[in-house]
Amino acid sequence: MAKTKPVVTLQSHGIYSKWDSESKALPQIEQFTTNVIAEVDVEFGLIVNIKKGKGEKLHYCIYHPDIPDSDGDVMDPFEGDVYVKNSDWNFYLGDTLWLPIENKLGDWRMTIELNGKIIADKTFKVALEIERTETDFWKNRGY
Repeated sequence: MAKTKPVVTLQSHGIYSKWDSESKALPQIEQFTTNVIAEVDVEFGLIVNIKKGKGEKLHYCIYHPDIPDSDGDVMDPFEGDVYVKNSDWNFYLGDTLWLPIENKLGDWRMTIELNGKIIADKTFKVALEIERTETDFWKNRGY
């Protein structure tokens, strides 16, 4: 009998409540967006749901916008592996901003791979102020 393929769904992406890495509870979505206003401790990222994938290995990566480390060298992307824990599993990949904010501005790309295939890929634009379009202007006024 052939093994069933995992079913992956992007549950949410955007700005979340503060995440406690020690807790089993995932953060709650506060705003669906890919535009993030640069503030200290703002939590942003994505949640994927994986069904029928218990034991499969996920590879995640967060590409930062040329953030220097304490020596002034550009930080490597943050990446790692994790195994799907059960047959209906939610996984949160996210990050937060720290001081100084000025060097955190730009595109933050987050990817998740399952068996070498990208299953989630979101780029968040972190800026001091979000650029608003004319459409946004009218949406805020109820049109």
